[in-house]
Amino acid sequence: MRSDELRNRQAPIKARYRADPASAVVTLRARGQLDVERTLCRVKAFSGDVESGLHPAAGGPAGTACSGDMLLDALVACAGVTLCVVATAMEIPLRGGTIEAEGELDFRGTLGVDRAAPIGITRIDLRFTLDSDAPAERLDKLLQLVERHCVIYQTLCHPPRVSASWRAAAP
Repeated sequence: MRSDELRNRQAPIKARYRADPASAVVTLRARGQLDVERTLCRVKAFSGDVESGLHPAAGGPAGTACSGDMLLDALVACAGVTLCVVATAMEIPLRGGTIEAEGELDFRGTLGVDRAAPIGITRIDLRFTLDSDAPAERLDKLLQLVERHCVIYQTLCHPPRVSASWRAAAP
């Protein structure tokens, strides 16, 4: 996509959001179905069902998606799309590239082995390998804007208020 095509596509959306800020607020949803026998949660993902289970480091079998991996997948996907859009808007020529995310997780915490061990991913490294002739200063600015505008990156850097509740299943 060219930068003028992107601007033309987004211009009416941006105008609507300026005129009616409430219209910019969208509720995203995810849904999963428990498979208690197999210790899985079948997530109704956009591209089809994903079976999420325990990571092998927590006693899970190989072959199911670990939710931590899915979080990193979401970060890579969001950063990649954001990078493409920002590069287009900045008219930075990209021939391609890769994005990698690595997260460090100490399983002692989630398994209850050590109460002092943290539960959750404690470090994430996001790396971009870009095929471009653009000067380093422009690519540095591109990365700054990706960090600023990537929804998942910003969500991880500034965690939202999270709550949990339950309700009884209908008989």
